[in-house]
Amino acid sequence: MSITLTEAAAERVKSYLANRGKGLGLRLGLKTSGCSGLAYVLEFVDELQPGDEVFEQLGVNIIIDAKSMIYLDGLQVDFVKEGLNEGFKFENPNAQGECGCGESFTV
Repeated sequence: MSITLTEAAAERVKSYLANRGKGLGLRLGLKTSGCSGLAYVLEFVDELQPGDEVFEQLGVNIIIDAKSMIYLDGLQVDFVKEGLNEGFKFENPNAQGECGCGESFTV
């Protein structure tokens, strides 16, 4: 089981955590949403929950709950700037399709 961050994504998460002033890391999870079914959720973690998996990448802890792990194994998270837009980009080998707006995906 693995989750990877690019250097750009790790630096952005470190910056968010430093500005926040606390936190164990960043939770990466899923929720039912959008037109394709599943959407990524990012939130700060101050306390681990039972069943959480912790992946350390480039000095950043990524925390994933057991239910999401099956859909996120092999995920690569990048942080990209395209023109005036910037944000996290997800490359998920488990995704079999995604909606046109990129908000959600299917497995």
